[in-house]
Amino acid sequence: MSNAKLLSAALIVFGVIFCLIIPLAMVWPSGWAWHDGAPGASPYFPMIAGVYATLGVFLIRAAKNPAAHASLIWFTVVSSIVHAGIMAVQSLQDSHQAGHLLGDVPALLLVAVVLGALMHRTNGATSAA
Repeated sequence: MSNAKLLSAALIVFGVIFCLIIPLAMVWPSGWAWHDGAPGASPYFPMIAGVYATLGVFLIRAAKNPAAHASLIWFTVVSSIVHAGIMAVQSLQDSHQAGHLLGDVPALLLVAVVLGALMHRTNGATSAA
């Protein structure tokens, strides 16, 4: 499978996962919800879940032509690293948030590494051709 097809597939997979943040938080709140209690217990959670669901929809749309949506993909890479870093620090400072070290922190880093590597490989392959 070509790098471009792998990138498109990754965009769809991660886009769908971003759209599923609320169900993921219901199944494993300590790994996906950013507060104590049920996912709906905080007014913050639906707001951030809505932002991620919106990003997910746009990542899915970007899969049709990733080169035309490079800035969105790079935003996803960089913002995922930033979010994971902040969440990791907060998880280490607050033992109630330790589940994030096994949940959304590695998930966000996986998104960043996979999309970043595929963007690099795809752009490199395009400029070499």
